[in-house]
Amino acid sequence: MAKYKITQVVSKNGSTKRQIANLKTLGIHRLHQTVEVEKNPVTEGQLAKVRHLVVVEEI
Repeated sequence: MAKYKITQVVSKNGSTKRQIANLKTLGIHRLHQTVEVEKNPVTEGQLAKVRHLVVVEEI
């Protein structure tokens, strides 16, 4: 299956609780951390909410 490589590049300070929860669900806990997640509709919805905080690469 396809995967996304997600790296947080902007601080979550000032973000809403919903955005912070989405980062935690994606597995991102600190700045400049990179995770790989499978591409599915749930993940795409979460990324849509935090797109301004992360950089996404398709693997």
